[in-house]
Amino acid sequence: MTVDDTTSGGGDEKPPSDSSGHPTPHHAVDHTAEPTDDPLAIRLEQLILGAERRYTPFQAARTAGVSMDLASRFWRAMGFADIGQARALTEADVLALRRLAGLVEAGLLSEPMAIQVARSTGQTTARLAEWQIDSFLAGLTEPPEPGMTRTEVTYPLVELLLPELEEFLVYVWRRQLAAATGRVVQAADDEEMVDRRLAVGFADLVGFTRLTRRLEEEELGELVEAFETTCADLVAAHGGRLIKTLGDEVLYAADDAGTAAEIALRLIETMTHDESMPALRVGIAFGTVTTRMGDVFGNTVNLASRLTSIAPKDAVLVDGALAEELIRTGDTPASEAEAAEVAATAEKAGEEPPSYRFAIQPMWQRPVRGLGVVEPWLLTRRPKPGG
Repeated sequence: MTVDDTTSGGGDEKPPSDSSGHPTPHHAVDHTAEPTDDPLAIRLEQLILGAERRYTPFQAARTAGVSMDLASRFWRAMGFADIGQARALTEADVLALRRLAGLVEAGLLSEPMAIQVARSTGQTTARLAEWQIDSFLAGLTEPPEPGMTRTEVTYPLVELLLPELEEFLVYVWRRQLAAATGRVVQAADDEEMVDRRLAVGFADLVGFTRLTRRLEEEELGELVEAFETTCADLVAAHGGRLIKTLGDEVLYAADDAGTAAEIALRLIETMTHDESMPALRVGIAFGTVTTRMGDVFGNTVNLASRLTSIAPKDAVLVDGALAEELIRTGDTPASEAEAAEVAATAEKAGEEPPSYRFAIQPMWQRPVRGLGVVEPWLLTRRPKPGG
């Protein structure tokens, strides 16, 4: 049953009821699950939500002073299923509606922006919750004794973990918010806050499709988890931002070309030393990027993706803009001839020659679907002097 949006006018109109006469509960965490009346499952829900079921959607919207139409849009944006008019919502649901509507009424957020806030928060936390249940709680809640149900084991465990995980979640969110705010206030102008110049990189496992046919599901899952974990750690450690993971591929961004290049080479170097990992290829492009809801879009992102698809195994391809930026910042010479000339000049003057981190080599020009003809550059690490 779906929410009846025709009740959005408020007032004393009686909301529709379940034709069976029996309310269909709504599980506010796992909205993909079938509703259940299982007493232990309801106890778990009450423990996690911190309140009992009290309101139908119509009653919750009216209590919050929000139209049913807006309430429905907020709930759907957060990723919660339509539940008809079951009495399944709590005081927390009412408070959430009041807060979102209050931000709009106060002029702090427009209504579309409030919907975006709800959607981005819902999508992010839904994935986190699924991971915690699938990979964390599921492994800890194997019944220790015959006859015990998983729910009976889960309840005391959740009771102990919930406050700790909640505080940790808020801590990490505040840290990430502080970092993101810092990047925004350092932007040159308002346009740069949305359309920014970034280095965008894709890292892709070679031959992943063949692996899916050869490996068992558990082995494949372990490989993907190891790949994503390694990439996330390296990207964060060297100053980049992991945008998203796609199983056999990760997308990351960095504020400067040198950081993106260093991450790419570190990924290649790390993966080649891991015999359990397939070959890796990386493509990086530098340019204007549109950021929205934590994701990145635009021709720069598309170009990075195309470069990845044509990169040789265990190699990094970059576009001309990133190569030029590396030259401008002194991270790489324009050519080996130039590097030798600069070194000779420095030696004559009794000075230390410049130390370059990277080397770039122009590759063949080739047409790229949707982007015209591009000239990739092969990025490598420049040996240390005397190395």
